[in-house]
Amino acid sequence: MYWYKRYLLLISSFILLLGIASCKRDSNAAADSKAFFDIKGYFEADSARLTKGNPLITKTVTHNQIPETQKVHIPNWGTELSLFIGSDINKPAWRNSYDVNSTDNITIYAAKDPALKTQRVVIKNENGKLKWIMIVNHTKNILYENTEKLSYFPDSLYLIQKKQRVRLLGTDTYQISGLFR
Repeated sequence: MYWYKRYLLLISSFILLLGIASCKRDSNAAADSKAFFDIKGYFEADSARLTKGNPLITKTVTHNQIPETQKVHIPNWGTELSLFIGSDINKPAWRNSYDVNSTDNITIYAAKDPALKTQRVVIKNENGKLKWIMIVNHTKNILYENTEKLSYFPDSLYLIQKKQRVRLLGTDTYQISGLFR
């Protein structure tokens, strides 16, 4: 009877080890999981580069057509470009959620489902280098509706245009532009 328990323990341990080994993440699967342009990765890398370079920016914030302009050094570009980073369309569940149209220099990602936050991404490349990116986000529910147009020209300009309509409070418009010096 003793050998039976020992044999059962050995088989159970072997099955457990096989189960753990089969749960190992495939490094190639992670690399291949990006079906579209890696917006999040691009802006995280550019945020780190800009934070390190600390360029002087002429930043204008406009709320309901009232502008305020200052020359500033942005201490945290990850926060400054967070709307761009948050517009990532490379979620595994969204793999078939965007139509892709490309020419030599321009790629357009258009959402198939109007319920998706990021509705359109337009990217212009020249000689393998990103020249500009434009993102349109839209969110709507029973309480509010948000529309965002995000434009980014590396080392030149970023522009965030937002229109927010809250059911009981009315409509607000915002625009943030950063001109690189």
